[in-house]
Amino acid sequence: MPSPTSAQLALGRARSDIDVLSRAGLPLHHFLDEAVDVVERALPIVGGCVATLDPATAMVSNSWKFSDLAGRNEADVQWAQIEYGGGDPTAIQAMVRQGTATVGMHHLTHGAVESSTRMAEVMLPYYDFHDEARTVLRDRHGAWGAVAVFRGSDDRPFAPDELAFLAEMAPAFTRGIRVGMLAQVGAVRSDCPTGPAVMIVDGQDRLVQASAGAATHLEQLATSPAAGDPLSMVHALVGAARRLARGETDQTPRARVRTSEGIWLLLHASPLGGAGDRAGDVVITIEEARPQEVIDLVADAFGLTARERDVTAQVLRGADTKEIAGAIHVSPYTVQDHLKSIFDKAGVASRRELVSRVYFDQYMPGRLAEGAGSVGSAA
Repeated sequence: MPSPTSAQLALGRARSDIDVLSRAGLPLHHFLDEAVDVVERALPIVGGCVATLDPATAMVSNSWKFSDLAGRNEADVQWAQIEYGGGDPTAIQAMVRQGTATVGMHHLTHGAVESSTRMAEVMLPYYDFHDEARTVLRDRHGAWGAVAVFRGSDDRPFAPDELAFLAEMAPAFTRGIRVGMLAQVGAVRSDCPTGPAVMIVDGQDRLVQASAGAATHLEQLATSPAAGDPLSMVHALVGAARRLARGETDQTPRARVRTSEGIWLLLHASPLGGAGDRAGDVVITIEEARPQEVIDLVADAFGLTARERDVTAQVLRGADTKEIAGAIHVSPYTVQDHLKSIFDKAGVASRRELVSRVYFDQYMPGRLAEGAGSVGSAA
């Protein structure tokens, strides 16, 4: 076991390394591969997972597993049902609402980790994980991800300095996810279903109906060997929809999800109003995300202010400086100041590059060839 001093130095180097990686402009899967390697070298762990989240809802949008958890998806659906269908104060959405940055389950429960449903029903029986440390990756626009790392029965629990490391590396990890999400250029697949795909999950959590395109969309979400079971995203939405039906939340369950090919999908769920055998039924819809859905997320990823969003929307409509000034009731000089700030945040040098960066790179460039409309109609 390393000495306390060497352990502290290792954690300090790891924080610095993740910060450097987060500023390198790496595509998301490259950033996660590198950042996860840093975490594994800094912390003794037996398994871990990074989940990306839709910042508007904190619903899981993808996952990357590592160490002994990689390739083990047998409990993913059960994890999703517990994570999003119950009232655990250490669930991701609960941590976001409460402003909690990092938790260690052994530390929080004074060693009684089995008092957590997630630990008792998933982590202990399936994986023999006896402690979990998780941290939420967020900024002022929302939660972009979460990191969970685990220790086994023969390992010591996560110490306060290790929990502090996870909390301190979170801002850089958040930046890396935001930057990486936009570093992948959108694509078009010939076998992409046209129109929404629909699935119905009944009150016993059985998938009882699915339209023709549902299987193809799920396949699109399961192309990475380190990814979790795509059905876990479906059941996370189902659990959240049932909480909505019970009045435990007022948030509509929805998640914008990007496939490995760069295609943006929108998944959302609604509880059905059945009785008897149909009580608890939930309908899940999967469809290609509309341009504005993607543009809103990209604006969050760039960290644009509300006024900068207004200016960007006008640029996407093709408005010139004078027209933008009139539309948002500011002077042309103020518009230029906003544009300079937008260009800096987006890493571009012109309006043409901004349009390409915000719209064409992200929202399936082949759409123009398919006659989906102009940039103006997208904004």
